[in-house]
Amino acid sequence: MAVEMERMQCLLKIQELSFVTVDLNLYLDTHPDDVKALEHYNKAVAELMVLRKQYEEAYGPLTNFGHSVNYGNTWRWIEHPWPWDM
Repeated sequence: MAVEMERMQCLLKIQELSFVTVDLNLYLDTHPDDVKALEHYNKAVAELMVLRKQYEEAYGPLTNFGHSVNYGNTWRWIEHPWPWDM
């Protein structure tokens, strides 16, 4: 149960950071010279990339079709539950 709670917390953090990066991306489209926003965006993207890698190494891929590396010796995409099944 604790492992499943960790997985869900990690997935929630990924979703939050994904929202932040999309929101900042849209903001930067109209405010390209906002240095603080760009720094915040770059920090959020870096944190998101690390978190996604950690999640995928521990629980399997978040996406398919060349967007996620397959860690380990088996094709992990078919393992359940998939992120949208939770």
